[in-house]
Amino acid sequence: MLPYDSLEGAELALGWNLTVAERLWFSYSAHKSDYILYTHNCLFVFLVFSLVPLPWALVELYWFDAVDRFKLQPRVKRSFPELFKCYKDVLHQFIFVVAPLIAVSFPVLEWVGIRTSLPLPTKWEVISQLIVYFLVEDYTNYWIHRFLHSEWGYEKIHYMHHEYNAPIGFAALYAHWAEILILGIPTFLGPAMVPCHMTTLWLWSSLRQVEAIETHSGYNFPWSPTKLIPYYGGPEYHDFHHFVGRQCQSNFASIFTYCDYLYGTDKGYRRHKQAVKKA
Repeated sequence: MLPYDSLEGAELALGWNLTVAERLWFSYSAHKSDYILYTHNCLFVFLVFSLVPLPWALVELYWFDAVDRFKLQPRVKRSFPELFKCYKDVLHQFIFVVAPLIAVSFPVLEWVGIRTSLPLPTKWEVISQLIVYFLVEDYTNYWIHRFLHSEWGYEKIHYMHHEYNAPIGFAALYAHWAEILILGIPTFLGPAMVPCHMTTLWLWSSLRQVEAIETHSGYNFPWSPTKLIPYYGGPEYHDFHHFVGRQCQSNFASIFTYCDYLYGTDKGYRRHKQAVKKA
């Protein structure tokens, strides 16, 4: 909760006139507790996993023939019941795993210094923090993912996520409850290392889900703006991991490709690309 009684009091305490964005933030958050603001993450995650996969779902259902050349596994076409079942399964995990995890994790975020106060972060502060979060998440997720492909990790936990050998956007969050809990560590580790403003945390949580959904979309559209990101894996990179399945020891990284290159876990994918190119 902001420690100011009014906009004038905030401006007097800060020593400058508030920007439009800061005035809006004051109006919205002044009388809300930090805990209530933090639990907004539940709403944002729900909206992202419900709405962002819809364009790919519509393509799959109604425009498949027109864009099948961009489908990474064109022999697999999902029906509406299949897509809806996946969404219901993920919604179940959201209600019983993700939302409770967000609700009980607030003391940790409060302890590390996530703030709701004014001033709002600058554009460059937000960008630099997001870059750190993506790098930290990617590196940590890489090693956890490799562990989940051990015999014990796969049989007990990770098998569920690989039920979709041809992934779809809704399946990005389709996983065993234990995997959701474990992979929550990389997501929160960045903000714990480099504390941010609550609005940046909301943005980070949303962007991470958007990235995961695109990576699992099953379509490799050449006009995707993510192709401009250096060392970004994308749908084609991760789709190979799902296509190979249980025995896959390649493409463990969640976002970028540098970890797989450095640790030699992209060799299978590179051989596959060379074979396809020759064919």
